[in-house]
Amino acid sequence: MGLFSFLKGQFIEVIEWIEDTESLVYRFPAYDNAIKMGAQLTVREGQAAIFLNEGKIADVFFAGRYELSTQNMPVLTALMAWKHAFNSPFKADVYFVNTTLIADQKWGTTNPIIMRDKEFGVVRARGFGNYSYRIVDPAAFMMGILGSHGQFTPDQVTGYFKTMIVSGVTDLVAELAVPIIDLARSYDELGEQAVKKLKPKFTEIGLQLTGLVIENISLPDEVEAMIDRRSSMNIAGDLNQYTKFQAAESMREMANKPDGGMSGFGMEFGASMAMGQMFQQAMNAFDGHGNQQNPAGSAMGGGFSATAPSPAPANPPAAPGGNPAACVSCKHALSADDKFCPECGTARPERKFCPECGKELASGVKFCTGCGTKL
Repeated sequence: MGLFSFLKGQFIEVIEWIEDTESLVYRFPAYDNAIKMGAQLTVREGQAAIFLNEGKIADVFFAGRYELSTQNMPVLTALMAWKHAFNSPFKADVYFVNTTLIADQKWGTTNPIIMRDKEFGVVRARGFGNYSYRIVDPAAFMMGILGSHGQFTPDQVTGYFKTMIVSGVTDLVAELAVPIIDLARSYDELGEQAVKKLKPKFTEIGLQLTGLVIENISLPDEVEAMIDRRSSMNIAGDLNQYTKFQAAESMREMANKPDGGMSGFGMEFGASMAMGQMFQQAMNAFDGHGNQQNPAGSAMGGGFSATAPSPAPANPPAAPGGNPAACVSCKHALSADDKFCPECGTARPERKFCPECGKELASGVKFCTGCGTKL
């Protein structure tokens, strides 16, 4: 091989990129090799080729087949001050840019976002989803993102894009003031508006944000537990129904205990029913406008009676000390045999009974004198 043939073999005659789908940008390995004037440049669909001269963007080629000459490289020709029809080899950096759609890119909040909600107050929320984009202005992308990198994958820009998206979605949710509990039915609308909001930022760096999906916005466990409790009360309907629901749940839990759960069941059941009735009375003490209907019916413990107290019997039983026995909650007169108030279900504090056999107990005893149950 002669010297002329050796030198001719060092000149690049075919420039193309057999696309690697994981790369956004591919630098053609020219190194110090010179590109032959008249070399064949092949740019496939979904690609763009960019020629750089000393770090400056010169000519951009889109899909097609080109024979390089001074006629189809006007910017590079001007930069290198070539004379008309100058036909010697030249040096230039060649980059191929992937212009296809880059889909299913993930975004998500690294730390919880503090938000203000009208119903729950200040809450911490997390969100995640995916987005897609494409390069529409290769030259702007080269100047804004690529720099001097030889190759650039989607993973290398994920962090930057994720920061922009999280910031944009957070601002959008705050501006629209959508209640946290209603966000789930607004995911599609929020995604569309987020694309419009973020479009200028992507355009600045030569990109088009083609879609953004919000898959979920989650709340802390304690807020979700609060929502679950509220849902349970809404399903039960009113407080009476909720009290029955709670009593049924207590019976089920007692039955699942190892000893059958009957010891102490009567006391827990009675307390549950009494608490439910006290809540119901408190709610009934107000009319539909929040006004107290029976202020005189207030009793110890903050309870209210919706109706006047039942008339006391002609000869009410006397409590120790000579005064008639009365319920500590609703002031209803009690007979000597009453363990619980027949009006509101409140247990009598001055009398104690064995939870197993029901025998009345003296003050301070540790074991029932009737059945031996430990108290």
